Amino acid sequence: MTAENGPALWQAAWPAHGPEAHKYQRGACLVWSGAEFATGAARLAARAALRVGAGIVTLMGEAAALRAHAGHVTAILLAEASALPAHLADARLRACVIGPGAGRGAATRDAALAMLRAGPACLLDADALTSLEAHDLKLPGNAVLTPHAGEFRALFPALADMPRLEAARAAAAQAGAVVLLKGRETVIAAPDGQAAINRNAPRWLATAGSGDVLAGIIGGLLAQGMAPFEAACAGAWLHGAAGAACGPYLTAEDLDAGLWAALVSLPSP
Repeated sequence: MTAENGPALWQAAWPAHGPEAHKYQRGACLVWSGAEFATGAARLAARAALRVGAGIVTLMGEAAALRAHAGHVTAILLAEASALPAHLADARLRACVIGPGAGRGAATRDAALAMLRAGPACLLDADALTSLEAHDLKLPGNAVLTPHAGEFRALFPALADMPRLEAARAAAAQAGAVVLLKGRETVIAAPDGQAAINRNAPRWLATAGSGDVLAGIIGGLLAQGMAPFEAACAGAWLHGAAGAACGPYLTAEDLDAGLWAALVSLPSP
């Protein structure tokens, strides 16, 4: 089945929080940070995860990176990378986001694999994707991959010349995870063949940091218990709606206000 993406597709799965819900019931999300001079991408993702409703969001990285973050965040927590095993063992952690600004290489790959093995839902983007190797790409069903065309070609070279919808479906089946293939028309595909096409993104979303915000939106929805396919579909649509709310000449930082506008305009479930 291929559907047109929009609230009708996923709103029945939208997170519902009762009046007695506290921050941990709303879901804890961990966002992996890049190095000291590459912290912005993870910060954009963390803010988006918090904005979309995750109850508690933690940026994790090396001490120098955390000092850079400390001058920019307030409601977001900070934790050193050495604490990753303890955080992954905490049953309150429901989702991890890794890739935005993380840096390519073994350290990012090892952190991503530790997250995938631990059990929380995982959003893999950017440097996490390019740090993984072919044998890593049989993933748990609660993972979401968000490649652009170049990253997709590197991850799935045998599929890259196929039509986009067919390629995304085949990649999702191969990886055992949801694949969100970014583009003018973003394709979201699940391992079972279900797919959706997102068409509401304005052209001015093609700006540095925009994809990091998308990663955070999906991560924040995963943290609240939304299933991976629905979270990816909702994230893609909200990202587009946020861009439309901001209008031309936006920067990625503007998307926080646009996301708030998109969220409050959602029809009641």
